[in-house]
Amino acid sequence: MAMSQASEFNARIGADHLVPLWEQLHSLVPEVPPRVCAPALWRYEALRPHLMEAGRLITAEQAVRRVLVMENPAIPGRASITQTLYAGLQLILPGEVAPTHRHTQSALRLVLEGQSAFTAVDGERIPMQPGDFIITPSWTWHDHGNALQAEGGEPVVWLDGLDIPLLGFLGAQFSGNYHAKEQPVTKVVGSSLARYGAGLLPVRHRVNSPVSPLAHYPYARTREALDTMLRDGGLDDWDGVKMRYVNPATGGPAMPSMATFMQLLPKGFRGKTYRSTDATVYSVVEGRGQVSIDGQRFDFSPRDTFVVPSWAPVSLCAGEDCTLFSFSDRPLHEALGLLREQRQD
Repeated sequence: MAMSQASEFNARIGADHLVPLWEQLHSLVPEVPPRVCAPALWRYEALRPHLMEAGRLITAEQAVRRVLVMENPAIPGRASITQTLYAGLQLILPGEVAPTHRHTQSALRLVLEGQSAFTAVDGERIPMQPGDFIITPSWTWHDHGNALQAEGGEPVVWLDGLDIPLLGFLGAQFSGNYHAKEQPVTKVVGSSLARYGAGLLPVRHRVNSPVSPLAHYPYARTREALDTMLRDGGLDDWDGVKMRYVNPATGGPAMPSMATFMQLLPKGFRGKTYRSTDATVYSVVEGRGQVSIDGQRFDFSPRDTFVVPSWAPVSLCAGEDCTLFSFSDRPLHEALGLLREQRQD
């Protein structure tokens, strides 16, 4: 077909909202995933002053959620760290309450700094300690609070991870506000941990949701498990010692749209290169090291965040003992039979 004929044909069918597949097939069905997102690292020591300034400019109640969103530099304006995932740093100051609301997006919290805050999820107040992983299931009432400074309150910062871009693509975003600033506390502190986090389940518990009934995964327990695995010879050449957070009732992921992990890299660890189709966001809990992502090297320190795009080669090295939290869209890849991994020797 001559160029002029093709242009004329395309113009005619365009009037009927049609396009020729043969001109777009290479981009719609590529040989490998196109690189939409870029590798990037956000240094906590550089971001923390911005958070504290935001704390002086706007209250947690005014902001609803005082968060600085980490945008992937390759997709600015989308409030996304990957094509499917959102990440931000949230600050709550002494005496503040971030008011109760709910939304269809699933959320996770990884506590970075401070020990005087709590998050309330479905009537249970959960104390927040650095390294703790806390989930907020879809459409669950939740709020956050911090003790008064006179009672030992201090600035508390955590990493928020949500599936906001995914639900935006699906057109399934809904939210609602509670009639009061704080929801009533209806459960004792530690309720979900006692019921579901001790290798036990209530005798008549029935699985009726893919979401974990355990809302709180304390870091102290996780770190102890990693240390024991390391002593028991559980060191992997690519991941170090890596474990996944699970729904204790099903063995599946804690949330249906996001997988979550914690891994230990012992001092001197030099990981081999691997890649996978799930895009992954990392947060450094402890230690310093280096990550190479698609040929780019980043030095990381405690509380830093970095992102590994889909199918980007990555390797990890530890200058000292390191623990890394991470979350990804892996459950979607697994559910659709699309997960692909490649490990280099």
